[in-house]
Amino acid sequence: MTPEQRQMTSRRVLVVEDDPQVGALLARAAASWGFETLRAETLSEARELLQSQPALILLDVHLPDGSAVELARLANQMRPAPAVIAISGQATTEEAFELARLGVHWYVTKPFVLERLRVTVESALRDPPPFEPQVIRSVGVIPIREVQERVRRAMIDQALALAGGNRSAAGRLLGVSRQAVQQMIGGER
Repeated sequence: MTPEQRQMTSRRVLVVEDDPQVGALLARAAASWGFETLRAETLSEARELLQSQPALILLDVHLPDGSAVELARLANQMRPAPAVIAISGQATTEEAFELARLGVHWYVTKPFVLERLRVTVESALRDPPPFEPQVIRSVGVIPIREVQERVRRAMIDQALALAGGNRSAAGRLLGVSRQAVQQMIGGER
């Protein structure tokens, strides 16, 4: 992926909303905020559009052919992983918990105010969700070295994906040298 292509994907949003009017409103709003927008009304369409590597997904929790949980799970496995904002007026406690477990730390209730949604979008793209609660739950369950290794591996994978495989650029994203990235990658083999 070229630097220009990476720049475009960093401003690409996938709107997944089964209500055509709400989906169109969300897409117009995202476009006015400077995003290239893609739209899906079903889980099946959204799965297909994930291949476009959006930086952000605006995700209705209830879709006609399934739950947003499946799409959030797929998004969480992507590299680079997109930020996901769940949107619903009817999410169950179980759905909200599972979405949070999958990294969806932003939730907007319907009906929503576009200005509030814009602020949430900016926050989702700028501010990483806290990882301390997940790490804390690992105490007594997973040895600290394994937690450190998982965090290191996830950060390396994400940085390399964002940098299109360029180790110098990945190093800049991680605040380390290209050589350090190379050593970390070499240590995995």
